[in-house]
Amino acid sequence: MRFTIIGLLLAAPTVIAAIALIFVGGLPSLAGAGIILFVTAAALVILRLIYRDTNRLVHYADALGEAKKPVATPLFDSISAIAIAGALARSHQQWLDRDGADAGRAAAAEAVLETLHDPLILLSGERDVLRANQAARALFGERMVGRDLAGSVRNPTLLEAVDAVLGGGASRTVEILLPVPVERTLQARVKPFQPLGSNGPRQVLLTLHDITLLKRSEQMRADFVANASHELRTPLAALIGFIETLRGPAKDDRDAHERFLGIMFDQSNRMSRLVNDLLSLSRIEMDEHTPPTTEVDVAKIVRNLTATLELRAAARKVKLRIEGPPALPPVIGDEDQLSQVFQNLIDNAIKYGKEQTEVTVNLSINDPNNAGTGMGSNAALAGRITRGPAICVAVTDRGEGIARTHLPRLTERFYRVDPARSRALGGTGLGLAIVKHIVNRHRGRLIIDSEVGKGSTFTVLLPAVKVSAEGDVKKAG
Repeated sequence: MRFTIIGLLLAAPTVIAAIALIFVGGLPSLAGAGIILFVTAAALVILRLIYRDTNRLVHYADALGEAKKPVATPLFDSISAIAIAGALARSHQQWLDRDGADAGRAAAAEAVLETLHDPLILLSGERDVLRANQAARALFGERMVGRDLAGSVRNPTLLEAVDAVLGGGASRTVEILLPVPVERTLQARVKPFQPLGSNGPRQVLLTLHDITLLKRSEQMRADFVANASHELRTPLAALIGFIETLRGPAKDDRDAHERFLGIMFDQSNRMSRLVNDLLSLSRIEMDEHTPPTTEVDVAKIVRNLTATLELRAAARKVKLRIEGPPALPPVIGDEDQLSQVFQNLIDNAIKYGKEQTEVTVNLSINDPNNAGTGMGSNAALAGRITRGPAICVAVTDRGEGIARTHLPRLTERFYRVDPARSRALGGTGLGLAIVKHIVNRHRGRLIIDSEVGKGSTFTVLLPAVKVSAEGDVKKAG
């Protein structure tokens, strides 16, 4: 009805003119009626065409607004509608081109952020994690996005700095300590962030930089000055004293020469061992936060070392015995470092075990999901590791044993239960510290059990390699 009324309104001027001409006699009635009908019909037809093209243009524009690719142009009845549709299509294509270019730039920026070595986190004004790159998610967990930062980072110093910047404060830089899985020190930079064109609440951009190596270098220098200089002073003083004696009162005493040179040789070897252990420990500490990537057969390493140390054990009248299955699943590790671990433990067991006794090296699989599988005498250890199967190597001696008050400090640098006996046996006080740091690098655990008068057991647990159903090798835990 509305469509007809509009058509009549459009034809009204011509109709009125025709009626006026008929009324004054300037136009025959029949001809005037024909003109009126023709004009009215033409107006209705033209209006219908315009209405139909307009409808098609509206639907076409709506389709373009929702489409992510070019849309087929519908058929139009008027040239003007075709021209308008062509302009809409060109505008849509330009928009698609710009959107594609913007999407490409955004994807490139996203890829750069994802591959950054340092963790990067974007926080909302409510301290919720809006974005976190791959390094951040690997450090604090995949589920940190969308949650309060405090749910992933439980460090009061960092949280206070973030709250201060969100409250309107200037940028801050703080240091935080992450104790697990390996102790690391991170430098956190907290900066205010406002997206371009946004007038919303202040956000925070948090970046973290690992400064563990720098801190360890500083600590190592301090430890060397505090401990190594003390340990080196005794043999060095002895060497100086003997040299002065040989140059003075004992200058022509052949017996003194032989006796003093033997002592000087022993003291020189002691200093050499100490320096070598210090260098070894420093290298291990530098790499401790980077886990190894090579597959290693622990059982083979232990059996080869045992064969190598048999002569040393025989010299102290100690028998070496290996227990456990002939083969075990491999671990992801550094073969040289693991050899150093087991050589230190077996060598200590030989040195501190009693003569005419036995040193036992027990190999087994420690699986919390199946505690009875291959555990042997180490079944009590099943609950001590909670994430996946582990290769268990337990070295047991029948020596004097160690009082429980000493056990927590055994892996400290230069700590000795009996300093005089340790030095007499050629110990540097660094062996167990080296063992601890190597085991930490391998994401394993060192467990020490001892009973005075009965002996000691040093157990190393290393995550085993497991094979998935698809045949992919993965590290347990």
